[in-house]
Amino acid sequence: MAKILVVDDSSTVRDEVAGFLTRNGLDVATAVDGKDGLGKLKADPGIRLVVSDVNMPNMDGLTMAEKIRSELGNTSVNVIMLTTESSPAMKERGKAAGVKGWIVKPFRGDAVLETFRKLAG
Repeated sequence: MAKILVVDDSSTVRDEVAGFLTRNGLDVATAVDGKDGLGKLKADPGIRLVVSDVNMPNMDGLTMAEKIRSELGNTSVNVIMLTTESSPAMKERGKAAGVKGWIVKPFRGDAVLETFRKLAG
């Protein structure tokens, strides 16, 4: 069972983040968009942290975060956005959906590793 789910439509970013976390001893699963991410969360109750992009096809990251709370009723999983978006309105929407953090790309793994470990339990 994975502890962290990395959701990004860019295979480059997804592989970079998942690879870094795996090399640092964390159990990681990946998803290609919010719809895929919701499916992975339903299938794996061990996921404790979702690291997601905002802008993706099929379902964006903020909609996925909202559905994690509303449709899945999951309030225990932590959600962090890893995105190029820095709009205050988007951040507010994320906060309302229970997003715990907002990281602007590029990904700097060493800066967030301990936080990710803590949030993943």
